[in-house]
Amino acid sequence: MRKENRTYYFSVEGETEKWYLNWLQNTINADPDAKYTVKLDSKIQKDPLARAKQMTVIGKTEITHIFDYESEDPVHVQQFRTALDRMKEAQNSGKNIKYRLGYSNFTFELWIILHKSDCNRHLTHRSQYLALLNRAYGELFENLDQYKHEDNFKRILKQLTLDHVRAAIQRSNAIMQRNQVDGCVLQ
Repeated sequence: MRKENRTYYFSVEGETEKWYLNWLQNTINADPDAKYTVKLDSKIQKDPLARAKQMTVIGKTEITHIFDYESEDPVHVQQFRTALDRMKEAQNSGKNIKYRLGYSNFTFELWIILHKSDCNRHLTHRSQYLALLNRAYGELFENLDQYKHEDNFKRILKQLTLDHVRAAIQRSNAIMQRNQVDGCVLQ
């Protein structure tokens, strides 16, 4: 029986997010138990409005913008707010686009960690994810740039399965529930 095709659109901040989505697409499509054949159409584009303008939209289209909060530094807070504003502009651009927010705490590294382990600490700087990444994946990266090198990142992806993705979803849901109980406001 032929599987139905499903396409999901993303704009992503950087290469690691794109590599991850490419890996996820290939992994889902290689799974004989997958209900659908998926296309994860992702473009590296920090500006959601620019991504929307590049697209030819026939019907209602949903795009998820994956980007990092980075820190409480004024420059990062402004970048986050600008991305939110540009998502709204994309939705009001006259195209039938709904933009969804897909940010990951400080950095995308949290999402990668959640595939292999819990992360229940409150971190104050993105560099603190390095030790957690190294522990979760049995690595000895000296810095985040080394971890983000294409060969290294793709080596980490080879350790993952769809069961790890499901575990990451469960762990992220638990974090969101704890944050809600603790009174954190969802952005």
